[in-house]
Amino acid sequence: MNQAALSSFIWSVADLLRGNYKPHEYGRFILPFTVLRRLDCVLSPTKDKVLAESKKKADAGINPDPFLRRIVGEARFYNTSPMDLPKLLGDQDHIRQNLYSYVQAFSPEARDIFERFDFYTQIERLAKDKLLYLVTEKFANIDLHPDLVDNAQMGLVFEELIRKFAELSNETAGEHFTPREVIRLMVNLIFIEDNDVLTPGNAVVRTIYDPTAGTGGMLSVAAEHLIEHNPAARLTLYGQELNDESYAICKADMLIRGQDVGNIVPGNTLSEDGFTHRKFDYMLANPPFGVEWKKVQKVVTEEHEQKGFDGRFGPGLPRVSDGSMLFLLHLVSKMAPVVNGEGGCRFGIVLNGSPLFTGGAGSGESEIRRYLLENDLVEAIIGLPTDMFYNTGIATYVWIVSNKKPDDRRGHVQLIDASGFWRKMRKSLGSKRKEMGDEDIATVTRLFGDFTEAERVTVLDADGREVEQRIVTGTDSAPVAPEGGKLKRVPISRIFDKEAFGYTTITVERPLRDEAGNVVKFEKGKQRGQPQPDSSLRDTENVPLDEDIQAYFEREVLPHAPDAWIDEGKAKVGYEIPFNRHFYVFEPPRPLEEIDAELKQVAGNIMRMLGELAE
Repeated sequence: MNQAALSSFIWSVADLLRGNYKPHEYGRFILPFTVLRRLDCVLSPTKDKVLAESKKKADAGINPDPFLRRIVGEARFYNTSPMDLPKLLGDQDHIRQNLYSYVQAFSPEARDIFERFDFYTQIERLAKDKLLYLVTEKFANIDLHPDLVDNAQMGLVFEELIRKFAELSNETAGEHFTPREVIRLMVNLIFIEDNDVLTPGNAVVRTIYDPTAGTGGMLSVAAEHLIEHNPAARLTLYGQELNDESYAICKADMLIRGQDVGNIVPGNTLSEDGFTHRKFDYMLANPPFGVEWKKVQKVVTEEHEQKGFDGRFGPGLPRVSDGSMLFLLHLVSKMAPVVNGEGGCRFGIVLNGSPLFTGGAGSGESEIRRYLLENDLVEAIIGLPTDMFYNTGIATYVWIVSNKKPDDRRGHVQLIDASGFWRKMRKSLGSKRKEMGDEDIATVTRLFGDFTEAERVTVLDADGREVEQRIVTGTDSAPVAPEGGKLKRVPISRIFDKEAFGYTTITVERPLRDEAGNVVKFEKGKQRGQPQPDSSLRDTENVPLDEDIQAYFEREVLPHAPDAWIDEGKAKVGYEIPFNRHFYVFEPPRPLEEIDAELKQVAGNIMRMLGELAE
């Protein structure tokens, strides 16, 4: 059974709930039952051994926990009840009590999952409405054994169900998970230069962290990617998640994968850092876009003011209306340091366009960009296609941040415009109408790995029809235009010095004049005899860091305002990354004669049709 069919089958349980419950409540029942059946199936091969060992140790007065964990192996959890979902159906009159006892018999880490779902409340509601047996029967007949449904497929099932329930309740499904192709791209980019990890047979150990873990999709894809390339490598997964349901699913997924579920913690990452003193080798994140952080403003502001750079938010604080850059700073604080040329960290984070340019010089956003760029942490920024996410169609960007840049990347930032690498989905999912195919992901990964400038060259024939499209780097030869045709060249990869994004904002003053046109001067103080500035004429100029301020002033300002001067005390250094500007290609308009002829033709056609109607 494929993922779509499986999720549809599970969704059919909703037919039992209609009438008794509102559509937005369906997830409260279906999600925990799906998790329960999955755990049920995972434990079935070792069930008999666990029960026998549990009784043996209990009779001997010995704590059975370590012995049972040895039996279940990588599962890392167990259940000491003789029941499972199919057996529960044998006693219809006592199914509520038996189901409750069955869930209670799980080991603590698994039991916590159902407490996060508030599963016991749902059991009582179903029992009261005489639906508990019918719902249990539905799930008992679904085979979710890992041999039939692997972990990757199961993760997609959970995501599809959450998306459907989010749509019914008008919630944002994108807050819970990230499209898998975006995750695959990010995983490719953060691992691409770690030869030790990717070389088969190297038994290396690495850590990876997601501060907005959702259902654990990013962590799962990263683990699958590493095992695919090097089965001997071990990746320890860490995550934190605010939403209880997403946390429960993520924790269940980690249990099944044999990960230490103690590494998955609940809570708000910004106000309750679950890994205060830990650093990580890799990190991935897709924080919510444009969500205010007013609820945690007091805690975050206190950490910024009291701890400074010893805390997470030393560089600055963004405006309260968008907290995504706080997650960026949080990740920076979690980067494993480089020691004697070894170690270090690389992470990927999905952000919208605001962190690239919002805020002028001296603002919190600009100071955060300044910190990242001046410390040479930004490795690359990749612009993704629009309509890639379930809850928004806006432009999004993947930032690759690293404190272990290779020598050729030091002091540089690579910008990649991948907005054209997509294919249309057969069926839209919320706002998601596009997806990146394997070839698209491979192309972007190659552009990043080669660290080279490149452009997309489109060959057009004499009639303007596309003949060929090719990606050309600096070492490649461009295609030749056919007779009468032309080449359309669009940059898709560019490399800049990190200082190219910096500027100094200078304040330009002009003198205040009286009614007679005479300059008004200060009569007292240190500025006595100096002209007073006219606030209505005050202006600012952004001078690139690589330009001399005085030379810029003399060239750009004085020819237009000979009486102007710079207030040097108000100068501020700022940083912005005008991503789209660097990929803009001017296309001259058509000749005026051609446009005029077309307008005359259209006007003639309209007059002819009007004449026909009048007949």
